[in-house]
Amino acid sequence: MNECYYDKLMDFFYNRTKADTADEWTGAQLIGVLCFGTFFCLFIFISNSLVIAAVVKNKRFHFPFYYLLANLAAADFFAGIAYVFLMFNTGPVSKTLTVNHWFLRQGLLDTSMTASLVNLLVIAVERHMSIMRMKIHSNLTKKRVTFLIISIWAIAIFMGAVPTLGWNCLCDITVCSSLAPIYSRSYLVFWSVLNLAVFFIMVVVYIRIYMYVQRKTNVLSSHTSGSISRRRTPVKLMKTVITVLGAFVVCWTPGLVVLLLDGLNCTDCGIQNVKRWFLLLALLNSVMNPIIYSYKDDEMWATMKRMICCSSEDKSQDRRSSRIPSTVLCRSTDTSGHYIEDGITQGTICGKGDLGDKGNS
Repeated sequence: MNECYYDKLMDFFYNRTKADTADEWTGAQLIGVLCFGTFFCLFIFISNSLVIAAVVKNKRFHFPFYYLLANLAAADFFAGIAYVFLMFNTGPVSKTLTVNHWFLRQGLLDTSMTASLVNLLVIAVERHMSIMRMKIHSNLTKKRVTFLIISIWAIAIFMGAVPTLGWNCLCDITVCSSLAPIYSRSYLVFWSVLNLAVFFIMVVVYIRIYMYVQRKTNVLSSHTSGSISRRRTPVKLMKTVITVLGAFVVCWTPGLVVLLLDGLNCTDCGIQNVKRWFLLLALLNSVMNPIIYSYKDDEMWATMKRMICCSSEDKSQDRRSSRIPSTVLCRSTDTSGHYIEDGITQGTICGKGDLGDKGNS
């Protein structure tokens, strides 16, 4: 029967896996990581709080898409909390942690990252369902959206707790990984492959959305000259898709590949030298999400600016913002399908009369 090591401190596991980089988190490197981490966390707390407050305050955002957007902001806010906890329990402190304390530190990170990733996937699926059904917003009721949000967090908490529930190497230290000294290598392979699979699904979903919108635009352009706004819709959509997927690829893929290499027991890959920087890179995803999903919505941006400047919502300002309405305002009853194209890319006019005004402006 294998001996279990629940009562050992983390220095036992770090020393056994020869992960001596914990002692190297000192001097200029540690100061640099803490400075970048502090700046990112402050931005995450402020920006995501503004997104949540904007969704709550502005009744125009009381739709399924924006509820999911607010939940994404909450997940990214939680990621900032997890990273603050990490900063106070890293470096030389890592070796003094108990097993349970280390599980908590890593579990918070895994939970926050899973919540963000699953939320992004749900948003992508929601957009796909709405567009394919020729609607600006899905038919999700508040109860269903609430169920989805609860499910997202249930999945995230479960994934963060899986190693604690038994998928670890405390009773078989021969299978311990290097980056996560008490995680089993098989779990790292599972974790990285699962997340890469979710990334692939998101790519497929957004490609389908783009191809559908492009096809509808081509059909419409052959029957009508259309407005400048509508003809530019595919270009705007492609830029949005490239931004979303590019941010995810840059921020997540390097870390997932490193975890996969560690799970496959690659001893000559030098993964210990890059792990801290890839962790910061993954954190950047939580920094970029509010920018990508919120600041490109003119109505969202206007609401956030009003909250920052502590100014009242006067009617004239509302009229100015309504000239470039957000997705919520695109409520056209035209069933020809052209309003879908404009609704996907936020800031595009949806009604026929509005399209004409936009083209003339």
